[in-house]
Amino acid sequence: MTRPTPSDGPTPLLVLDVVGLTPRLLDHMPHLKQLGQSGSRAPLGTVLPAVTCAAQSTFLTGTMPSEHGIVGNGWYFRELGDVLLWRQHNGLVAGDRLWDAARRAHPGYTVANICWWYAMGADTDFTVTPRPVYYADGRKEPDCYTRPPALHDELTDKLGTFPLFHFWGPGADLVSSQWIIDATRHIMATRHPDLTLCYLPHLDYDLQRFGPDDPRSLKAAADLDAALAPLLDDARAEGRTVVALSEYGITPVSRPVDINRALRRAGLLEVHTQDGMEYLDPMASRAFAVADHQVAHVYVRRPEDLDATRAALDGLPGIEQLLDDEGKKAQHLDHPRAGELVAVAEPDAWFTYYYWLDDDRAPDFAQLVEIHRKPGYDPVELFMDPLDPYVKVKAAGALARKKLGMRYRMAVVPLDASPIRGSHGRLPASDDDGPLLICSTPRAVGDRVAATDVKQLLLRLAGLG
Repeated sequence: MTRPTPSDGPTPLLVLDVVGLTPRLLDHMPHLKQLGQSGSRAPLGTVLPAVTCAAQSTFLTGTMPSEHGIVGNGWYFRELGDVLLWRQHNGLVAGDRLWDAARRAHPGYTVANICWWYAMGADTDFTVTPRPVYYADGRKEPDCYTRPPALHDELTDKLGTFPLFHFWGPGADLVSSQWIIDATRHIMATRHPDLTLCYLPHLDYDLQRFGPDDPRSLKAAADLDAALAPLLDDARAEGRTVVALSEYGITPVSRPVDINRALRRAGLLEVHTQDGMEYLDPMASRAFAVADHQVAHVYVRRPEDLDATRAALDGLPGIEQLLDDEGKKAQHLDHPRAGELVAVAEPDAWFTYYYWLDDDRAPDFAQLVEIHRKPGYDPVELFMDPLDPYVKVKAAGALARKKLGMRYRMAVVPLDASPIRGSHGRLPASDDDGPLLICSTPRAVGDRVAATDVKQLLLRLAGLG
């Protein structure tokens, strides 16, 4: 395949989503810092909630959650009576995508999406996204989904199986971002897409585990920057314009807020019991919350229960705001998928999904890395239970069963939320703690870039806007 040059058509772009990147962390990332010094950089606006799915959808459509409909990393699907997080179908996103606009300006414009969210079903030319194998006997094994399908075996043969258990969970580390970097380099070298989107999650892990100022978090920033260097070299050699941006900054927290337990104690949240375990019953509940970092959508079944719900949450330590219809509208979060109320945590607080009042009644999935069964986000999945003296023995036993092809339960996640030291979701209090955008092109950006302006900026950098 002939390598394109800018004179052949659009300027090729590499867009890096460096999760959690802030100006403070940039001081520990010399390659990205140099990119901004030789090119340009500016604070980047984000959206409420400042979480992956909502922010990425705004970058790619140029619209706010009230229009594209991605009100968080998950929400209550009223038509299904179920809370679902981390769905993958691009059809959930409304609006005109970046590549739709690019193809109108330049028919044949090609796009590679390497691990940006809502990748499945998207009209992109090359797609790589995490997707475990769910065997009929209940086993879950690491893997990924690709388009075209042949790309799966090509990447697996070259790089090994997608390292899912390094992408999230107690073992989450640089290995997953390194795999994504290597896959991006391979696709750029063999397919030469006009636009390459690359998602790098590494900073999400230690910054939530230990807080953004911990030496281990600063080392994570330096390690990711070093891993990025060959990819930046490839882009430079190919004549690609590089844009590095972030969706949010992670800030220090010390207070988990059990919002669903407050609603349950007020008689608003209902559970049902099976085999001694309690499960949230969203269809029967008068009110419940879908916790998503520092924002929680509070779903209230009947209008007459709004006052009781407010009363249950007003004054709950850790809640800064309860957005009603007017508040949601002001924050561009007024979409039917949003809760009737939206809770925003205080700067040092974040929301748990916990709804049981006795740990002995917790569902078995509570101690698993189980992002699709928990009715809310659970950052405690980044830890192994420090109170269980046999946790490593249990993990080793489960791993042995896994290697033998047997069913296994990796029940190692603690039920104590207190270890979490970093979170996000609120709008940033300062530019130093907020996201930023770096571009390899000098004077490409001004004093500030709005999240809704990223789409048009990328079109302009490609020579199409």
